[in-house]
Amino acid sequence: MARNRAVLGWTALALSALIAAVWAYWGIAEAFHEGWWAPTLGGRLFQTVRYLVPAIFCVAIGALALSRPRLGGTIYVAFGIVFSLLVFRELAPEFRLQAVLSWLPVTVLVIGVGLLWLFGEAPARRPAGYVLFGVPLLVVVIAGAYPAYRVGTRLTDVSPDARLVVGNGVSLVWAPAGPGWVRGARNSASWVEAVDICSRLSEDGRRLLDQPQNVWRLPTVEEAVRSMARHGENSGGVWDPETGRASYAVQPDKEPPLWDPLSETIYWWTATEAGKDEALVVTYDGNTWSDLKTRRLGSRGFRAVRERPGVPELEEHP
Repeated sequence: MARNRAVLGWTALALSALIAAVWAYWGIAEAFHEGWWAPTLGGRLFQTVRYLVPAIFCVAIGALALSRPRLGGTIYVAFGIVFSLLVFRELAPEFRLQAVLSWLPVTVLVIGVGLLWLFGEAPARRPAGYVLFGVPLLVVVIAGAYPAYRVGTRLTDVSPDARLVVGNGVSLVWAPAGPGWVRGARNSASWVEAVDICSRLSEDGRRLLDQPQNVWRLPTVEEAVRSMARHGENSGGVWDPETGRASYAVQPDKEPPLWDPLSETIYWWTATEAGKDEALVVTYDGNTWSDLKTRRLGSRGFRAVRERPGVPELEEHP
């Protein structure tokens, strides 16, 4: 009986470390993907810690379970139940069943870990601590090494002016900072709103007029893919309409002349529709997918484009 309880305890520990490691992987990946845009290093590090909070929470609950298995197990069970209820409550009705089913394995795992702690015997603290703290930390170091290098070597000399981007079969002027390219922290607009704003931009792209001018527009997904760059060089993007996928010679990054690395925006709407209710979205690293035209996200914006007007003072970029 004692041996069985010991097995249950070590299983609970291993699964606790696994859950923390999964959250650590997600946290460090998202910290460098959608985070790391604050203007100061301190702000960026704070963002990183914020994304690692779920992993830190899991490690803390595991540490509590090591010293007080019954209390830790109860918290695991309660958290699994509450988490499911929150997911169901916060999402729109059309996504609730799908979300609950997709998160069901996670819920079962978390509640199962709680039950293991409740009925198992806590392992010895020193070796257990190495596992509980060491595994997530190792995941953060390994999974975060390349993303940290990538964001650390980004180009950051962003200009607020319009940019003529030429290359890879595309020649477009990308809007200057203003209503056609909001560079602030919260750049939320639905696809419908973005299309309307682009149509009403003044010729210089800096003012929003009352009536449509139809000078500016959203880029198509192919134009966006072909214009992506990294370190000042075109990424060689190719859009395959048959598969709906983009491929690149070099993966693009959140860099000028297209992107502002100090903006929260990491997704752009494109003009390419995916049915009556959806349109394609492109991210700074070149990925694409479809989303509802009415959806708004703080990290999603747009940048208007226009055909090359032949103005010589515009700076040309590859």
